Amino acid sequence: MSIATGKPSVLFVCVHNAGRSQMAAGFLAALSGGAVEVRSAGSMPADQVNVVAVEAMAEVGIDIRAEQPKVLTTEAVQASDVVVTMGCGDACPYFPGKRYEDWVLEDPAGQGIESVRPIRDEIRGRILTLLAELGVTPARA
Repeated sequence: MSIATGKPSVLFVCVHNAGRSQMAAGFLAALSGGAVEVRSAGSMPADQVNVVAVEAMAEVGIDIRAEQPKVLTTEAVQASDVVVTMGCGDACPYFPGKRYEDWVLEDPAGQGIESVRPIRDEIRGRILTLLAELGVTPARA
């Protein structure tokens, strides 16, 4: 739990912070209804969020257009209860006492919308499971 907010906090990390981690953060923010503090970052952030990821999320009513890839900081990891990594391997810092999960997901980079939709849908399912594990009732289904 975040001491400042009293909410559980989750950090999503992938290499570029442009696709998977942005979609996951978008889903968690929307589905938790603000009950979870959400962060995302990348070990080597891209210049912008993947436009196909933005389009795929818009199809399910979640707008991530305003998001920007962010660099992974030690402080972000320390401030999070759960750290979900998505293919960043050794670049993700490890701190004892944190809950770590590694979600093996296909990278949407360079893929068309038809290929990104199943990745988006798998992320949504994992977010719903994570919410249940955190004891948070989804704000919407």
